[in-house]
Order: sequence, then C-alpha cells, then structure tokens
Amino acid sequence: MPRIAPAEAPYATAIAAELERIMPAGVEPLILFRTLARNPRIFARMFAGGLLDKGALSLRQREIVIDRTTARLGCEYEWGVHVAFFAQRAGLDAAQVAATVQGVAEAPCWTEEEQALIAAIDDLVDRHAIAPAVWTGLTTYFDETQILEVIALVGYYHTISFLCRALDLPLEGYAARFPEVPSAG
Repeated sequence: MPRIAPAEAPYATAIAAELERIMPAGVEPLILFRTLARNPRIFARMFAGGLLDKGALSLRQREIVIDRTTARLGCEYEWGVHVAFFAQRAGLDAAQVAATVQGVAEAPCWTEEEQALIAAIDDLVDRHAIAPAVWTGLTTYFDETQILEVIALVGYYHTISFLCRALDLPLEGYAARFPEVPSAG
C-alpha cells in the first residue's frame, strides 16, 4: 500500500472535473492523481504545471524526455504509465522503450537529434546542468523554446518521480514494467 491512501470517489467537484478531463474514458484515475487529491492545493498546482498539452516538442520528443527522466530516476510507476498510454502513439518501438531505461544516449536505435536530446536529459538528471558540449549538440537540433521545454519537462518529471517513489505507490496493473537487465554470463 502507498504511504498515503489515495482519495476515493466521490471526489470534490473541482478534482472530479480535472480527473474526468485528463483520464481516458473508462479508466480509473491513476493512484498518483488520487493520492495528490488528498491535498487539493497540491493537486491543483501540479495539474496547473502539467506539460502534457501541445507544446514546442513533438509527442515523440516529449515522451522520450518523460520516459528517460523517470527511468533514470528509478520511477517505474510513472515510466510504466507513460509507456502504456503514449509509447505506441509516439512511435516508440520495443527497443527504444527499453533503451529509455538501459541504453546510452548514443544507442543506435535513436536518431542523432534524439541522441542529443537524451544526452541533455542525462546531464540534467546526473549533473543538474547541461555541459557545454551537450548544449552545443542540443542547439544543433532544437530552438530556444524547445530547449526550455526540455528543461521544464525534466524538472517536472523529477518532481513527479520524487512523489511516486516517496509515496511508495504501487504500480498500475496495466502499466509497463522496466525491462529485465540481461544477466552477465
């Protein structure tokens, strides 16, 4: 069980409306969302800061950022939900999904543009900054608005990962699981 029990229906009017807006029809609201609903202020602020709308990045680029960030932070909960809901729509194949967890930025399954994107994500997660050489690679493919969105997404999903892991949320039944690491030997 999570450390804070998720809210149960009936929800407050504003929370119910937001859950209905963001969840696909017929899908139970995520445990994360229902847990955040225990604090309506945090719930409202987190959704006000959400970045799943049409932004400067393509759906594929956005999902690479989210999947790589949450995987690097060990947040199987959020990674698995995003893979389940968005990987196919974003055109991510099985090798690419696995590479968000286990691969290096230069993995051959990625385009050069995606490699630059992943290098920036890795720098932000590992160093909390972007090294000059990585920045140069990023600016080769992305403009200022896109780079700002990348940084904001990594930061936002850092927070989401902290919430999921600190709350010890159980994995959603339909969500993807991290791929097994091949054994050496």
